[in-house]
Amino acid sequence: MSDTRKWMILFILAALGFFVYKISAVLTPFLVAAILAYLTNSWVVLLQRLHLGRTSSVVIVFLILLSLFAMGLIFMIPALEQQLINLLQALPNIILRVKEVVLPWMELHFGLNLDFDQTKWQDTVQSTLQGHWQQAGQYIPSIFKTFAGSGLAVIGFFTSVLLVPVVLFYLLRDWNRMLQTIHSLIPRRIEPVTIRLIKECDAVLSGFLRGQLLVMIGLGILYSVGLSLAQISWALLIGVIAGILSIVPYLGFIVGLISALIAAFFQFHDWLHLLYVVLAFVIAQSIEGALLTPYLVGDRIHLHPVAVIFAVLAGGSLFGFFGILLALPVAAVIMVFVRYLRDRYIKSNLYIKDPL
Repeated sequence: MSDTRKWMILFILAALGFFVYKISAVLTPFLVAAILAYLTNSWVVLLQRLHLGRTSSVVIVFLILLSLFAMGLIFMIPALEQQLINLLQALPNIILRVKEVVLPWMELHFGLNLDFDQTKWQDTVQSTLQGHWQQAGQYIPSIFKTFAGSGLAVIGFFTSVLLVPVVLFYLLRDWNRMLQTIHSLIPRRIEPVTIRLIKECDAVLSGFLRGQLLVMIGLGILYSVGLSLAQISWALLIGVIAGILSIVPYLGFIVGLISALIAAFFQFHDWLHLLYVVLAFVIAQSIEGALLTPYLVGDRIHLHPVAVIFAVLAGGSLFGFFGILLALPVAAVIMVFVRYLRDRYIKSNLYIKDPL
């Protein structure tokens, strides 16, 4: 391959990457649908083995996903909303507790003299809660007016939401056909290596995505149940947040533990419930380390924790929330190619040839 051709290919790849970056907001529903199709295609294949047609299998899987989504909306969202409301309503008492206990303790042990106008904070919080939560119905017209004022943004949002199930259905139905088309376009000269790398990426991605999702759900359940047994009022809210953040090693544990300790301190004002919280998180983390991660995820991604943190932060900075979700899968795929290039380098004359 000539140098001109190499530079041309590099330019095309760079232009394609820049184009994808610029239209990342438009690609979001397609990307979500593609991830869901990738994760659930194995369900369709399983149903096909039971002598069902491809379209019938896709419809069944589609209905299962819609049922799971509806159950989440019906059961999880109201419970989380109620706990969030309770947390906001408890803020005045928390502020009072900070003034009476926390600030004197900090002044005694650290010499900090913080100016804290408790009356101002309490009045502000109480007026906000009473005005916006207890009489929320009065603000519904203004909310719709705001939506109407930004009609294009609202239309765009709902269009994206509606696009996901539509694109998902067609991707699942034509998944094998699309794979065959892509396969037919691979140059014959590099086909064996390309197929091998694709299979390695598929093994890493399929195991990691499904496993990590199950680990996050499992940790969210363990944290929520443990904090509920400790009688923490906002157990579900803290557990869900900690479970989601557990995509980054130890981040969910740290954020969840600190949040739960603060909640327990302001709710019970004793050391016993703080101990319960610590025990709940230690037990959940032990179960995750001994059972969930080894059996569900294993060591498929082969990334150092520092590299994981960097990948998540870089993905969030470039592509927002979905960049965070995609950071680790993309990093796992990159590692497959890095290992391949490393093997090629070790076998090359550049590495093994005798020095001059």
